[in-house]
Amino acid sequence: MPHRVCVIGLDGTPHSLLQRMVAEGVMPNVASLLRAGSLRRMTSVYPWVSSVAWSTFMTGCNPARHGIFGFVDRDPVTFKTFIPTARQMRAEPLWDILSRAGKRVIVVNVPGTYPPRVVNGILISDFLSPTLEKAVYPPTLLPLLKELGYRIDTDPWLARESRQKFLPDLHDALAKRTRTFLHLLDTQPWDFFMGVVMETDRLHHFLFEPMEQGDPVYAPAFFDVYRRIDGFIGEVRRRLDSSTTLILLSDHGFCSIRREVYYNRWLYDAGYLRFKQTPPKDLSDLSPESLAYSLDPGRIFINLKGRERDGRVAPGVEYEGLRDRLIAEAEALRDPDTAERLVLRAYRREELYHGPLLANAADVILAPADGYDPKGALWKERLTHKDPSMVGMHTYDDAMLYIGGQALAEGAPRILDVMPTILALMGLSAPTDLDGRSLLV
Repeated sequence: MPHRVCVIGLDGTPHSLLQRMVAEGVMPNVASLLRAGSLRRMTSVYPWVSSVAWSTFMTGCNPARHGIFGFVDRDPVTFKTFIPTARQMRAEPLWDILSRAGKRVIVVNVPGTYPPRVVNGILISDFLSPTLEKAVYPPTLLPLLKELGYRIDTDPWLARESRQKFLPDLHDALAKRTRTFLHLLDTQPWDFFMGVVMETDRLHHFLFEPMEQGDPVYAPAFFDVYRRIDGFIGEVRRRLDSSTTLILLSDHGFCSIRREVYYNRWLYDAGYLRFKQTPPKDLSDLSPESLAYSLDPGRIFINLKGRERDGRVAPGVEYEGLRDRLIAEAEALRDPDTAERLVLRAYRREELYHGPLLANAADVILAPADGYDPKGALWKERLTHKDPSMVGMHTYDDAMLYIGGQALAEGAPRILDVMPTILALMGLSAPTDLDGRSLLV
């Protein structure tokens, strides 16, 4: 019988948190799985936003090959910002390779899949889909999804209004999404199934700190969401036969936010950034005198001649000298209240990426210290701020990967490695130009 693979993504679930919940009995179904498979702590990618991380997962390529560098990007000539989607994807995703090999795929809610592409099977795209009607391939599936009450996303604005309002909405979205996953597993033929639970990411952004602090109301509410997810994972496992490998993974880790950090404020105060007016409306208000600016999360662009609209910094010695100064000064930044480091390391783009799209990457990418969430707001009065509602941030080195029934190679896996591992499990050769490698022994 041909080998099948079923992947359940838990967006942003940390390896450390999953281990804790297994030990404390919150997730008995996952605990049972771990007795018959390998759970590893996995590294993500910089920057560790979901769009970049899941794009790296689905292509097995680094951002300089797949072309997605952040949740927000800009046109350096017009300074118009945009949200990258699958239209900007320049590497072939896993489901295209599987479809071409004659494998039937079902792909649901993977960030980076809007607009949906034609596959051999079903693709329901992510939270960037403006409507359900525009999220579905084939369109003939739409009546079923409406009947099941499928939702594209929770309403995160409710959390800013009230955690009490947010939680029922999150449970509603989770119930409708997992019901749809199970229905498709039961009623549609497939060789590869993948569904991403996005509610974990939303939960962490707004309840991670109360969970860590043992809040008497919101810590139990946090773990109750994971109990429901554990029940769903148990239902998935009961539907799989011995010829199917179950994979659980997250795209990054999470931790509590100590401070949001506005790097454009640092650049402004240090004299690297100037505006035509303050406060600026958008990037078009950058002064030609500017030397550098930042976009989410912690990406610094130099105002380079020949690339930027009003480029000032000459390529070569001047560019490298400025980049060296920015790196040294970023790594020296401290929390003004505690004197703790804000940045563990500032990377030159070529230290992280390689490929034909390297020139599209930021010139410097910041690796923040856990708890110091990098933000790209153009204008803020202070370098740091503590938001009372957004209390959780992504982390690089605490993602998780579980593969059932498999011994994995030694060493920490990377999110790059999961896609070629899936191809190996399904008996298919990986393209020779991938950056990832199979983890199978």
